[in-house]
Amino acid sequence: MKRITRRTLGVLAVLCCIGSVSARKPLKVYIMAGQSNMVGTGGIDTFDHIGDDPATAPLLGKMRGPDGKPRVCERVWISSLNGKMNQYGGEGFGKLTAGYGVRRQDPAKADEFIGPEYTFGITMEESYDGPILIIKTAWGGQNLSVDYRSPGSGPYKMNPYQKNVLSEKGSLEKVREQKKEATGRNYRYMMDHVKKVMGDIKRVYPDYDPEAGVELSGFVWFQGWNDFSDKMTYPDELGDKRYDAYSEVLAQFIRDVRKDLKAPGLPFVIGVMGVYGDYTPGAFRAPKGNVERMKLFRKAMEAPAGMKEFDGTVVAVQTAPFFEDELGFIDAKQLKVKAMGTRLAKKDPNGPNADGAMTLEDRRAYLKNYRAEICTPEEIELWDRATSIGGFIHYYGSAKFHAQAGQAFAKALLEMSKTESSAPAS
Repeated sequence: MKRITRRTLGVLAVLCCIGSVSARKPLKVYIMAGQSNMVGTGGIDTFDHIGDDPATAPLLGKMRGPDGKPRVCERVWISSLNGKMNQYGGEGFGKLTAGYGVRRQDPAKADEFIGPEYTFGITMEESYDGPILIIKTAWGGQNLSVDYRSPGSGPYKMNPYQKNVLSEKGSLEKVREQKKEATGRNYRYMMDHVKKVMGDIKRVYPDYDPEAGVELSGFVWFQGWNDFSDKMTYPDELGDKRYDAYSEVLAQFIRDVRKDLKAPGLPFVIGVMGVYGDYTPGAFRAPKGNVERMKLFRKAMEAPAGMKEFDGTVVAVQTAPFFEDELGFIDAKQLKVKAMGTRLAKKDPNGPNADGAMTLEDRRAYLKNYRAEICTPEEIELWDRATSIGGFIHYYGSAKFHAQAGQAFAKALLEMSKTESSAPAS
């Protein structure tokens, strides 16, 4: 047997170090941005509901650890910037786990909700054996036409309809100044935070290895309600073209994000708003004309993905299939309970509390019995098990929606990267 000398051991040590360096993987960075849909209202206490459906039960298995608690990702870190509307807010960061959805009291402290980021990160960790960083910036109540408006779209300009209506109300100049002040505010917040995190990655991810490098690997945009419902910026009088301006501003947003981050081919996912689901009658409530508006708005959201300049690098992901019709049907009944509560409180002369004799406890007991009359025990159990905060425009606070959306966004980016890597060299 040959004796292993110190020199041989030294050579082996060097070779091992070289092997270790070559095995290190670059840090993949993903940016997720938008409004309250991206913030996330998926209640952690609704996780069990995900397991009730055979189609989503496997996803729940990935979301929980062996102890039954929300899984903590070992190779995924997150920096999440969130705050009240029109405010920069605060940052929460650390290893990705449940609790990076809406944070009602303090943006830096975990709360009981998830957004799409949770299963997005879980899915990405499954597909890549290196480190991952998610930078998330999202605020409720923000639109793309003003708040997230990117530099290339220029200043916000009022349309003739808007000018006429506001002039008649005597508020044209006031609103004009408000729009001017707000234009691009959240775009700047987003960019400032992304650059802050990228400029000092070790602050968020202490084990970051600069020698292994970093790759900006994708951007996910999930937003929409405040543009969809803005009948001043997108007036009905424009007919089928009312949301064309949204498509134009979104396309410019993509260009500007790529320019400002110096990432010309950055893969981009557009999460198409899923409110109203697949328009099942009775499964949602909507003012007259809103279904037609939603159909047009979804087309406007999708439009950039069909533009030649974005071919293969921008994809639209539909979230309507994740909207739960069964919760919508129950919600319609719940509204009757809420309406009855209002009648009791206001002592409706034609209602059960016309004489005002009911105490608060009496009214609560009455509503509990009333709910039991119009909802079946199974419906009450499902509602209590599956819903959290936010109502129908936030998908009833169901983690099932947010979990499926996050997974779908991740899969779309992975599919794009697969297509890109398999494309022939030019």
